[in-house]
Amino acid sequence: MPVIPRCALSLALLFACDSGDPSNPEVQEPNLSDCGPTQGVVVKVIDGDTILLETGEKIRYLMVDTPETTNGKNDCYGAMARDYNEELVLGQTVELTYDEECTDRYGRLLAYVETPDGEINTLLVQRGYACVLYIPPNGDGRRAEFEGYADKAEASRTGMWGSCGDPCK
Repeated sequence: MPVIPRCALSLALLFACDSGDPSNPEVQEPNLSDCGPTQGVVVKVIDGDTILLETGEKIRYLMVDTPETTNGKNDCYGAMARDYNEELVLGQTVELTYDEECTDRYGRLLAYVETPDGEINTLLVQRGYACVLYIPPNGDGRRAEFEGYADKAEASRTGMWGSCGDPCK
């Protein structure tokens, strides 16, 4: 049996014993950030850029705007964007990453959403299902990245760019 130095054992016990004191800001619930959950199961796809988690939170994707399919609207490529989003996330456990502002004016959480297939926000723009929606301060560090994806999709007439004229104007 290996000999474990007393100081190593003491450190291991110190780090293993968490009081779970909720008043301690260093201790956070697993899968929770300052904005909301860091992961969740998608139970409903509302449209191309909004989902509902099993815990009741509505998540609005950061940096993207898909054509509308709610409130009586049926914009060009909207149903396809919604269906593609559904194909990627419905029933899946997604990882959520937040930016500067946590919510929009409708109370939805604003996040980058990721599955094992990749980050959904970028996939929507890359594959021509979404325009870039930059609302500072969110996206300050990623604006050029997303605009580059949109430029490539438009130049190659991918998705809505080949079917809807100028969908982002």
